[in-house]
Amino acid sequence: MEKVLIAVDDTKGSKSVLGVFNNLVKPPKEVLLLHVQRLEGRSLMIDMLSDHELATLKESMEGSEYKEKLDRHSEKILTYYRKEFESTGLVSVRTIKREGIPSDEILKVAEEESVDLIVVGGSGKKGLNRIITGCVSKHVERNASVPVIVNKPEAKDKAVHGIKDVAPQFS
Repeated sequence: MEKVLIAVDDTKGSKSVLGVFNNLVKPPKEVLLLHVQRLEGRSLMIDMLSDHELATLKESMEGSEYKEKLDRHSEKILTYYRKEFESTGLVSVRTIKREGIPSDEILKVAEEESVDLIVVGGSGKKGLNRIITGCVSKHVERNASVPVIVNKPEAKDKAVHGIKDVAPQFS
């Protein structure tokens, strides 16, 4: 295995990918850590925007205080995961930051970088919550052209979401 894409965010499901990665039989030559910023927070409206409208939104946010806050948050997340993966002795860890719809950006990066495997953390969402907000890992799993490992959070972690519960240094 040459290249593995690992999508990370500020949830316990994402943190659990560390265990999955450490249990791989043979480490890859390169790990790509990807964090996708959702520009509008947790609104469902972003999923309804066309590519042109999304590009306009990204452009209008450049240089704003909100965008700078998102950038700082992304850097904290990527730095945390980079340190965790580098502590395993990996030689090559590269970070990538994107903006937009997480599942779409994960699939785009996987294609652009010709990865051999995608690893994502599951959210543990069920029922109506999953129907309303969608599920990034399911969308990636269904649409990826390479194998996808979805690591579900442990039962005790499912109810806990948010960066403060995962790694206080992100806040």
